[in-house]
Amino acid sequence: MRVVVGKELLRSILSFAREKHPNEIVVLLRGKTDDSDLLIEELLLPPFGTSGRGFAEFRPHMLPIDFSVVGTAHSHPSGSTRPSSMDLNHFYARVMVIVAYPYTEETVAAYNSKGEALPLSITG
Repeated sequence: MRVVVGKELLRSILSFAREKHPNEIVVLLRGKTDDSDLLIEELLLPPFGTSGRGFAEFRPHMLPIDFSVVGTAHSHPSGSTRPSSMDLNHFYARVMVIVAYPYTEETVAAYNSKGEALPLSITG
């Protein structure tokens, strides 16, 4: 599966991460899938989401039922794009996108629930 995200949407996520640095951020990703691609179309702020230095979280049971949410994106102020064991233990939906300091297109990665890197395509 390839993860496809528009350049403007990715820039919004990166800008949000820069604004909140050194705190982490978390957003929900809304999109759709076809035979081989997962297309991320929109981001949502999770209700009652909290974040700080070294963590970003939300309560999945507080979310309305929305089958268009395909995953999450969160930041790593440490600069690592690799998911931590905590990230994998709290995996939500189908994909996890990590944006790492210094929050550029080169410091973005996508993962499945097993922590395996997924191909990421930035369009537009």
